[in-house]
Amino acid sequence: MNRCNRLRAGLALSLSLACLAVTALPTGAAAQGMVREAPKDVKPARMAVGYPPEIALDGKADRLSPGVRIRDLNNMLVLTGALAGKTVPVVYRRDAAGLVHEVWILTEAEFTKLGGAGSGAEGFLRFAELLAAIFGARK
Repeated sequence: MNRCNRLRAGLALSLSLACLAVTALPTGAAAQGMVREAPKDVKPARMAVGYPPEIALDGKADRLSPGVRIRDLNNMLVLTGALAGKTVPVVYRRDAAGLVHEVWILTEAEFTKLGGAGSGAEGFLRFAELLAAIFGARK
């Protein structure tokens, strides 16, 4: 009987240590840190979400694509139902069918900075620099 109890205690201890070792190790994403890349060919807008997939971009009716990816400030995916009835500042990209397919939610300060970009080649360069600064600063 004594041997059985020692064996159980040894198994429980080794199992506990194995679980502790697995949970103590950082995952790949956590170890590397979160860096958001500046997206290419995006446009800034205020997105008002009605009943998904119906949205309005700067007051004009539009639609989300069936596989839309909406990312919040922490680069986490947001479900469209969580945004229903809200208006948020975003930058977005369309798919081949012309539907809004990728969306990045911005803070009001970031959106204000992007709103100052002018038109033309100089305005486009300023817009690209601001996007790189905004998405490069988030960690």
